[in-house]
Amino acid sequence: MVDGTTTGSGNGDLPDGLTPAEAGMWQAFRNGTVYDLRTGDREVDDPHGGHPWGPERSVRARIVAWLLLDGPPALDGRVSSLKLQGVQITNVLDLAGGTIVPYLEMKGCRFEKEVLLPEARFTTVRLVDCSVPRLEGARVHTEGDLHFPRCRFHNGMRLTDAHIGTDLLLNQAVVFRDRRGKSIMADGLSVGQDLQAELLETHGELSLRGATVGVSLSLRGSRLSNTHGRRALNAPQLTVERTLYLTPAGIGNQFQSSGTPARGTRVQRFECVGGMRLDDGRFGDAIDLDSARFTMENDQEVSLRRVQTPELRFTGERPQRGLIVLNGMKVVNLVDKSTSWPAAGQFRVSGFTYENLIPIGAFPLHRRLAWLSDATPEYRPEPYEQLATILRNSGEDADAREVLLAKQRRRRETLPVAAKVWGYVQDWTVAYGYRPGRAAVWMAVLWAISAVAFSHADHPPLKQGEGPNWDSALFALDLLLPVIDLGQAGSWQLRGGWQWMAAVLILLGWILATTVAAGATRLLRRG
Repeated sequence: MVDGTTTGSGNGDLPDGLTPAEAGMWQAFRNGTVYDLRTGDREVDDPHGGHPWGPERSVRARIVAWLLLDGPPALDGRVSSLKLQGVQITNVLDLAGGTIVPYLEMKGCRFEKEVLLPEARFTTVRLVDCSVPRLEGARVHTEGDLHFPRCRFHNGMRLTDAHIGTDLLLNQAVVFRDRRGKSIMADGLSVGQDLQAELLETHGELSLRGATVGVSLSLRGSRLSNTHGRRALNAPQLTVERTLYLTPAGIGNQFQSSGTPARGTRVQRFECVGGMRLDDGRFGDAIDLDSARFTMENDQEVSLRRVQTPELRFTGERPQRGLIVLNGMKVVNLVDKSTSWPAAGQFRVSGFTYENLIPIGAFPLHRRLAWLSDATPEYRPEPYEQLATILRNSGEDADAREVLLAKQRRRRETLPVAAKVWGYVQDWTVAYGYRPGRAAVWMAVLWAISAVAFSHADHPPLKQGEGPNWDSALFALDLLLPVIDLGQAGSWQLRGGWQWMAAVLILLGWILATTVAAGATRLLRRG
């Protein structure tokens, strides 16, 4: 007995007590054909609309479960399957723990109450453009696809620890939050191939903690919103074998995932209203944030702590509030725009390592240095040294020296007053040795000044009748150049203040000559 029905003889005869709509569904199941109860009126047939559907379009959930779990045999030459269109399922559809062999597809259907699929096993399930109060699918298992395109879930859905054999499709689905503020609970989810959730709309936290996706995870054009909690996307320890797409999607192509929309196509960008957490994630190819928009409160953040991926494409829209955190992240290629990074104090890159910089559009060195300064409220040498190494490896030695000079200037602000003053002197005179040409200019200036000054100095010879003729320019040059002996400094005797001037000139000569030599060494080191 099932809700007032009795089974037939087991040979597929219609049970007693079925309504006309259920009898038609029973026969369609045995035929493997689509059972369509639509009226042809688009407004009336809209499963998400307010027009009521009467008993002529309604079937009991227990009859649906009966067909799927222990249905009649197919007619000769047919394959039994349940394909419903424009049908209303009354009461709770409970398939928990069951093994469902027939193919299941429902299009444009309404569920009066929740759908229970915990620990059920399916081949393939397709619910398209259906209205579902809630889906409970913890540990559900499918050998093939699990599709929910254009469906609406009014009280969330749960796919915790679910195993999907091939693809999970959520394109254009709308999922509202449950009583705990969650829209989709899919912690521990495993998807064999792609997880496509393009143009998805969520109102509550989308949780993918510890989930695994065998190929790519696409959230192109989706809008994730959680105005009642900290995060719209919570996915620490997420593993995606290929690429995570948080990029625009073309409007109009409902089911097929694609790359960059064709020119002239109306597009919708990915938008996240609330924080996003991808900490400790692993992504085999890239994280693509092209044109992504993040709308956050001041205490929310986009967190990619300790994420590992070959490429980060940070080319989205600049967030106005909130924090971008890349601490401990490791990438090979950093593809970015100067206009994508937030203002000073709104992002962190402590321990963020990258091997190549690939800027999109203009990203001059002064802006890159400002980016480093903005990202490190407290001075740390590693980000500067990393950037300098990358620039030097790409043959941009002059820019690398500018970065190291900026590092010294930033470090100077952390020093005591005396050391800070000495730092300013080094900067003004020789730019900490990173601009050797400036040291050479100072040497030339000192030589000219001292040559003129020494031309007025009293200079008796150390030994009468010996030594070269007096030449103030050569005498000054002999003092200024260390190691080299031009025969002037040791032949003449200075007295009083001229001796002090000579001593200062010798000291400055050593400092400047060392700076020039160090700068020349840096220029030649690359060879």
